[in-house]
Amino acid sequence: MNIVLTGSLGNIGKPLTKELVEKGHSVTVISSNPERQKNIEALGAKAAIGTIEDAGFLSATFKGADIVYLMETLDAAGGFFDPEVDFIAAISQIGHNYKQAVEQSGVKRVVHLSSIGAHMSKGNGILVFHYNVETILKQLPDEVSIKFMRPVGFYTNTFSLIRNIKAQGTIISNYGGDKKEPWVSPLDIAEVVAEEMEKPFAGRTIRYIASDEVSPNEVAATLGEAIGMPGLKWEVIPDAKQLERWLAAGMNAQVANGFVEMQASQGSGVLYEDYYRHQPVLGKVKLKDFAKDFAAAFNKA
Repeated sequence: MNIVLTGSLGNIGKPLTKELVEKGHSVTVISSNPERQKNIEALGAKAAIGTIEDAGFLSATFKGADIVYLMETLDAAGGFFDPEVDFIAAISQIGHNYKQAVEQSGVKRVVHLSSIGAHMSKGNGILVFHYNVETILKQLPDEVSIKFMRPVGFYTNTFSLIRNIKAQGTIISNYGGDKKEPWVSPLDIAEVVAEEMEKPFAGRTIRYIASDEVSPNEVAATLGEAIGMPGLKWEVIPDAKQLERWLAAGMNAQVANGFVEMQASQGSGVLYEDYYRHQPVLGKVKLKDFAKDFAAAFNKA
């Protein structure tokens, strides 16, 4: 098949590109960075250099594709410490660009990388941007089949904890404890997406993706062991204190408030209610496997 991927060669895009090329598909990877072209071509794929903010570019690139893979991240909208960025509005615009490009190109099969929490219009914090984009894409004509992929929290998100662990010897969050929650490896996401691309498409479907289910305290213990800090603790502070810390550090207020609300919904379990109603088979990469990558990143930082 002729498959077009957004997301460049990120944590999911690179293994996904490799797997699809190995399976014999013709793969085009969209990247905004011209320097990525040689890396994309080295994997056996074609590079399309342009931005997802350009609906015309997307339409032209999607033309002739059997499947397009759509994803959007907060990073696409700007830096977390830029006070002027309206992340929610910027990502909604990307969703509208995708919708326009799919309609204009005539693509009939879409795989959208969404997220846990995308079933909620409120109470999910910053993850509301995934709800918004799903809602926009659902406005496409019925003849366009869409598979909404909803991964849970990425293991790689823990890299953001490294600075605080080094500075204060602890993990600090506004939720925690011994209640298990799902986590996922980008490698397992790539495998599921590739698998879904080769299955029949019909209407609008949802699939959750997870690799392991572990509690915050288990995360701290496993990562602590990997970095030579076996006593590493996950400390819980009030929502207001977490927000105060992030705002004091200069974080964009929309992002700071959004992450506090998201993490509060993790702690209450509200974020995971739909996940547990449609619980997936867990993937291959467990937390203890990822801990080696975390240790490597920790030691480099």
